Amino acid sequence: MLELRHLKTLMALRETGSLVEAAEVLHLTQSALSHQIKDLEDRLNCTLFVRKTKPPRFTSAGRRLLALADLVAPEFKAAERDIARLTLGETGRLHICIECHSCFQWLVPCIEAYRLNWPEVELDLIGGFSFTPLPALARGDLDLVITSDPIDLPDIHYEPLFEYEAMLAVSNRHALSQKPFIDPLDLADQTLITYPVDRDRLDVFTQFLDPAGVDPASIRNAELTPMMVQLVASGRGVACLPNWALTEYLANELLTAKRLSENGLWGRLYAAVRREQLEDPFMQEFLSTAISTCFNHLAGIKRIEAL
Repeated sequence: MLELRHLKTLMALRETGSLVEAAEVLHLTQSALSHQIKDLEDRLNCTLFVRKTKPPRFTSAGRRLLALADLVAPEFKAAERDIARLTLGETGRLHICIECHSCFQWLVPCIEAYRLNWPEVELDLIGGFSFTPLPALARGDLDLVITSDPIDLPDIHYEPLFEYEAMLAVSNRHALSQKPFIDPLDLADQTLITYPVDRDRLDVFTQFLDPAGVDPASIRNAELTPMMVQLVASGRGVACLPNWALTEYLANELLTAKRLSENGLWGRLYAAVRREQLEDPFMQEFLSTAISTCFNHLAGIKRIEAL
């Protein structure tokens, strides 16, 4: 009567907050998902959640099944992982390169969680700020690249992680903190604080300033996000950072974040892997761990479709 797919459906509905997004996560049509839920409710002779509420408000029966799902889903996943190890072996190499400075915030905890389940995988993490890592991935020098700039390369797959909004961080006392959103010309007389990478790898230039033909008054580099935040908070410049990287500082009222343009400046983050390795159990486990880590710990991100 009750199957694992039913529990996965309820978990997806709880995680995404809507039938439409849950259907996308489960690779079903919305009508198929609705039919599955209605069939389960008919079998159990109860309602699992209140319709037309967003996020869905689960009934007592729905909450009981979610509690069951939280107990058994990890056990199923562990069993699948153990069987994969028995079938294909535990070892492998996972040399990871990261093009996103802010991503260390979630990638390091992700790697630590991954190590607990796959201790035999050879793990290494490097920054891809002084070279172009995607060609190195294609050559086999790397095994996975975290990137926001996918390029068309043979035999490279881009696994979508999430979509995020880039925001302009300004001092609470800055004049721009009073604007509803930021225009490119607003930065013409500002010091823009960036990570020390080429400007053609920064969205604030390629998608915001360069199309408008605007340059900031000056550019200052900072290696780490906390350093950038301190400079911004003390009024020594402004910085463009992902919304999720600013959550902690906004909660502590250290600075103000403003949208870049009326509709916002949105970016996407991917994990690039070679197609030949995509189905390897240790690779699938890392991708699954990365995605779950992101959506469990980062605020303001959205799901994106695979390329």
